[in-house]
Amino acid sequence: MQTGGCSCGDLRYSVSDPPIAVYACHCTNCQTLTGSAFGVVAIVPSRSFVMNGNARLIPRVLGSGIAMNRKVCATCGVWVCGGSRLDLRPTQDMIAIRAGTFDDTSWIRPTAHYWTKSAQPWIVFPGDADLYETQPEMPTD
Repeated sequence: MQTGGCSCGDLRYSVSDPPIAVYACHCTNCQTLTGSAFGVVAIVPSRSFVMNGNARLIPRVLGSGIAMNRKVCATCGVWVCGGSRLDLRPTQDMIAIRAGTFDDTSWIRPTAHYWTKSAQPWIVFPGDADLYETQPEMPTD
């Protein structure tokens, strides 16, 4: 089991299943929202994700045109997770957790990098990582 939360501690979560994937996103939206060169995300099944505290839902439209939501702590504003229709998610949906919000981040290692065409020129990608110039096609099942 992994646990995590925001910086003020008002929003906490636990995840009972290991991540399905961990990736770094280099899109310009992630760069702006994180104030960094990329965002790191751990994808988990929503059925294994439990959040406690006061979260605020913020809708956004991705560069691909897909409407997504992100949940931030209502107190400190830290972006904790996101995914399609987090407010009405069926059990088979996935949750995208901002990997830096885990209590223990020592295990996090992105194995894929999305939107590499917008990556900062000083980024050196690991030789064994999967690289995608844009958003890869997601499976529909």
